[in-house]
Amino acid sequence: MTDPQPIDSYRHQGLRKLLVQNIRQKGISDEQVLTAMEKVPRHFFFDSSFLEYAYEDKPFPIGAGQTISQPYTVAFQTRLLQIKKGEKVLEIGTGSGYQACILAEMGARVFTIERQKTLFDKTSKFLIQLGYNTIKTFYGDGYKGLPAFAPFDKMIVTAAAPYIPDLLLDQLRVDGTLVIPVGQYDTQIMTTIIKTASGSFEKKEHGVFRFVPMLGDRARDK
Repeated sequence: MTDPQPIDSYRHQGLRKLLVQNIRQKGISDEQVLTAMEKVPRHFFFDSSFLEYAYEDKPFPIGAGQTISQPYTVAFQTRLLQIKKGEKVLEIGTGSGYQACILAEMGARVFTIERQKTLFDKTSKFLIQLGYNTIKTFYGDGYKGLPAFAPFDKMIVTAAAPYIPDLLLDQLRVDGTLVIPVGQYDTQIMTTIIKTASGSFEKKEHGVFRFVPMLGDRARDK
Protein backbone atom coordinates (compact mmCIF):
# COMPACT_ATOMS: atom_id res chain seq x y z
CA MET A 1 0.00 0.00 0.00
CA THR A 2 1.45 3.39 -1.01
CA ASP A 3 1.17 6.56 1.06
CA PRO A 4 -1.54 9.02 -0.04
CA GLN A 5 -0.49 11.91 -2.29
CA PRO A 6 -0.10 15.12 -0.25
CA ILE A 7 -2.68 17.85 -0.86
CA ASP A 8 -1.75 21.23 -2.30
CA SER A 9 -4.74 23.41 -1.42
CA TYR A 10 -5.61 26.89 -2.68
CA ARG A 11 -4.47 28.19 0.70
CA HIS A 12 -1.08 26.52 0.29
CA GLN A 13 -0.75 27.95 -3.22
CA GLY A 14 -1.60 31.41 -1.94
CA LEU A 15 0.97 31.17 0.85
CA ARG A 16 3.54 30.04 -1.71
CA LYS A 17 2.84 33.09 -3.89
CA LEU A 18 3.37 35.32 -0.86
CA LEU A 19 6.64 33.56 -0.06
CA VAL A 20 7.89 34.05 -3.62
CA GLN A 21 6.92 37.74 -3.44
CA ASN A 22 8.90 38.01 -0.21
CA ILE A 23 11.96 36.42 -1.85
CA ARG A 24 11.62 38.76 -4.81
CA GLN A 25 11.55 41.76 -2.48
CA LYS A 26 14.79 40.49 -0.92
CA GLY A 27 16.52 40.82 -4.28
CA ILE A 28 16.01 37.55 -6.17
CA SER A 29 14.81 38.54 -9.64
CA ASP A 30 15.55 35.36 -11.63
CA GLU A 31 12.11 34.45 -12.97
CA GLN A 32 13.11 30.87 -13.73
CA VAL A 33 14.06 30.31 -10.10
CA LEU A 34 10.96 32.06 -8.73
CA THR A 35 8.63 30.12 -11.05
CA ALA A 36 10.14 26.82 -9.90
CA MET A 37 9.74 27.80 -6.26
CA GLU A 38 6.12 28.70 -6.84
CA LYS A 39 5.53 25.27 -8.39
CA VAL A 40 7.08 23.09 -5.67
CA PRO A 41 4.84 22.77 -2.56
CA ARG A 42 7.30 23.30 0.31
CA HIS A 43 4.78 21.99 2.84
CA PHE A 44 5.09 18.53 1.26
CA PHE A 45 8.53 18.32 2.88
CA PHE A 46 7.27 19.02 6.42
CA ASP A 47 5.75 16.74 8.99
CA SER A 48 2.02 17.54 9.29
CA SER A 49 2.59 18.80 12.84
CA PHE A 50 4.69 21.69 11.49
CA LEU A 51 2.83 22.76 8.34
CA GLU A 52 2.31 26.29 9.65
CA TYR A 53 6.08 26.85 9.30
CA ALA A 54 6.33 25.68 5.70
CA TYR A 55 5.91 29.07 4.06
CA GLU A 56 7.96 31.13 6.49
CA ASP A 57 11.27 32.29 5.04
CA LYS A 58 13.24 30.30 7.60
CA PRO A 59 15.17 27.02 7.75
CA PHE A 60 13.56 24.17 9.67
CA PRO A 61 14.86 20.90 11.22
CA ILE A 62 14.07 17.71 9.28
CA GLY A 63 15.79 15.19 11.57
CA ALA A 64 19.22 13.55 11.64
CA GLY A 65 20.75 16.92 12.52
CA GLN A 66 19.75 18.34 9.12
CA THR A 67 17.51 21.19 8.01
CA ILE A 68 15.43 22.22 5.03
CA SER A 69 17.14 25.42 3.97
CA GLN A 70 15.61 28.88 4.20
CA PRO A 71 13.71 29.54 0.93
CA TYR A 72 15.74 32.70 0.28
CA THR A 73 18.95 30.65 0.56
CA VAL A 74 17.58 28.03 -1.83
CA ALA A 75 16.72 30.78 -4.31
CA PHE A 76 20.11 32.47 -3.87
CA GLN A 77 22.13 29.31 -4.48
CA THR A 78 19.94 28.24 -7.37
CA ARG A 79 20.28 31.64 -9.04
CA LEU A 80 24.06 31.38 -8.85
CA LEU A 81 23.93 28.07 -10.72
CA GLN A 82 22.27 29.67 -13.77
CA ILE A 83 20.60 26.40 -14.73
CA LYS A 84 19.90 25.62 -18.38
CA LYS A 85 17.45 22.92 -19.37
CA GLY A 86 19.08 19.53 -19.79
CA GLU A 87 22.18 20.31 -17.73
CA LYS A 88 23.52 17.57 -15.48
CA VAL A 89 23.62 18.82 -11.89
CA LEU A 90 25.17 17.19 -8.83
CA GLU A 91 23.70 18.10 -5.45
CA ILE A 92 25.64 17.31 -2.28
CA GLY A 93 23.20 16.90 0.61
CA THR A 94 19.78 15.65 -0.51
CA GLY A 95 18.13 16.30 2.84
CA SER A 96 14.38 16.59 2.39
CA GLY A 97 14.66 16.65 -1.41
CA TYR A 98 13.24 20.15 -1.75
CA GLN A 99 16.27 21.68 -3.48
CA ALA A 100 16.49 18.73 -5.87
CA CYS A 101 12.85 19.28 -6.86
CA ILE A 102 13.50 22.98 -7.56
CA LEU A 103 16.36 22.00 -9.87
CA ALA A 104 14.24 19.35 -11.59
CA GLU A 105 11.44 21.87 -12.18
CA MET A 106 14.01 24.05 -13.98
CA GLY A 107 14.80 21.20 -16.36
CA ALA A 108 18.03 19.96 -14.80
CA ARG A 109 19.02 16.30 -14.75
CA VAL A 110 19.60 15.96 -11.02
CA PHE A 111 21.98 13.58 -9.26
CA THR A 112 21.90 13.96 -5.48
CA ILE A 113 23.91 12.40 -2.63
CA GLU A 114 22.84 11.95 1.00
CA ARG A 115 25.09 10.51 3.73
CA GLN A 116 22.32 9.95 6.32
CA LYS A 117 20.78 6.54 5.57
CA THR A 118 17.46 7.34 7.29
CA LEU A 119 17.04 10.52 5.24
CA PHE A 120 18.19 8.81 2.06
CA ASP A 121 15.63 6.01 2.40
CA LYS A 122 12.80 8.39 3.27
CA THR A 123 13.54 11.00 0.62
CA SER A 124 14.26 8.57 -2.22
CA LYS A 125 10.84 7.00 -1.73
CA PHE A 126 9.09 10.34 -1.30
CA LEU A 127 10.52 11.89 -4.49
CA ILE A 128 9.12 8.99 -6.50
CA GLN A 129 5.77 9.38 -4.74
CA LEU A 130 5.72 13.05 -5.78
CA GLY A 131 6.43 12.13 -9.40
CA TYR A 132 10.06 13.30 -9.55
CA ASN A 133 11.17 10.03 -11.09
CA THR A 134 14.07 11.56 -13.00
CA ILE A 135 15.96 12.64 -9.85
CA LYS A 136 18.70 10.08 -9.21
CA THR A 137 19.44 9.60 -5.50
CA PHE A 138 22.58 8.10 -3.99
CA TYR A 139 23.62 7.10 -0.49
CA GLY A 140 27.24 8.09 -0.06
CA ASP A 141 29.99 10.53 0.84
CA GLY A 142 29.44 13.92 -0.75
CA TYR A 143 33.13 14.80 -0.54
CA LYS A 144 33.77 12.06 -3.12
CA GLY A 145 31.05 13.15 -5.54
CA LEU A 146 29.91 10.68 -8.20
CA PRO A 147 32.91 10.03 -10.48
CA ALA A 148 31.06 7.33 -12.42
CA PHE A 149 28.59 9.97 -13.68
CA ALA A 150 31.03 12.85 -14.19
CA PRO A 151 31.55 15.36 -15.64
CA PHE A 152 28.76 17.56 -14.30
CA ASP A 153 27.66 20.88 -15.76
CA LYS A 154 26.81 22.31 -12.37
CA MET A 155 27.26 21.34 -8.71
CA ILE A 156 25.59 22.62 -5.56
CA VAL A 157 26.61 21.89 -1.97
CA THR A 158 23.88 22.43 0.62
CA ALA A 159 26.06 22.14 3.74
CA ALA A 160 28.96 24.10 5.22
CA ALA A 161 32.22 22.85 3.71
CA PRO A 162 35.44 23.54 5.62
CA TYR A 163 37.27 23.57 2.28
CA ILE A 164 36.53 23.09 -1.42
CA PRO A 165 36.95 19.35 -2.19
CA ASP A 166 39.37 18.64 -5.05
CA LEU A 167 37.37 15.54 -6.02
CA LEU A 168 34.35 17.72 -6.77
CA LEU A 169 36.43 20.13 -8.87
CA ASP A 170 37.79 17.14 -10.82
CA GLN A 171 34.22 16.12 -11.69
CA LEU A 172 33.21 19.58 -12.96
CA ARG A 173 33.24 20.07 -16.72
CA VAL A 174 35.04 22.96 -18.38
CA ASP A 175 32.95 26.15 -17.95
CA GLY A 176 30.96 24.36 -15.24
CA THR A 177 29.98 26.02 -11.96
CA LEU A 178 30.22 24.81 -8.36
CA VAL A 179 28.17 26.68 -5.71
CA ILE A 180 29.38 25.96 -2.20
CA PRO A 181 29.20 27.65 1.24
CA VAL A 182 32.76 27.59 2.62
CA GLY A 183 33.68 27.99 6.30
CA GLN A 184 34.32 25.93 9.41
CA TYR A 185 32.56 28.01 12.04
CA ASP A 186 29.12 29.55 12.63
CA THR A 187 28.94 31.32 9.28
CA GLN A 188 30.14 30.53 5.76
CA ILE A 189 30.92 32.48 2.61
CA MET A 190 28.78 31.52 -0.38
CA THR A 191 31.29 30.81 -3.11
CA THR A 192 31.13 30.05 -6.83
CA ILE A 193 33.93 28.23 -8.64
CA ILE A 194 34.04 28.15 -12.46
CA LYS A 195 36.38 25.72 -14.19
CA THR A 196 38.21 27.32 -17.12
CA ALA A 197 39.49 25.73 -20.33
CA SER A 198 43.07 26.09 -19.09
CA GLY A 199 42.27 23.94 -16.06
CA SER A 200 42.34 26.84 -13.61
CA PHE A 201 39.43 28.01 -11.49
CA GLU A 202 37.70 31.37 -11.15
CA LYS A 203 36.44 32.00 -7.63
CA LYS A 204 33.88 34.57 -6.50
CA GLU A 205 32.35 35.23 -3.10
CA HIS A 206 28.70 36.16 -2.56
CA GLY A 207 28.18 37.01 1.10
CA VAL A 208 27.66 35.33 4.44
CA PHE A 209 25.25 32.43 5.09
CA ARG A 210 24.74 29.75 7.72
CA PHE A 211 24.53 26.01 7.06
CA VAL A 212 24.83 22.75 9.00
CA PRO A 213 28.29 21.14 8.61
CA MET A 214 29.22 19.05 5.59
CA LEU A 215 30.40 15.72 7.00
CA GLY A 216 32.35 12.99 5.26
CA ASP A 217 31.76 9.24 4.87
CA ARG A 218 28.33 7.62 5.13
CA ALA A 219 26.49 7.87 8.43
CA ARG A 220 25.37 4.55 9.86
CA ASP A 221 22.00 4.05 11.48
CA LYS A 222 22.21 3.74 15.26
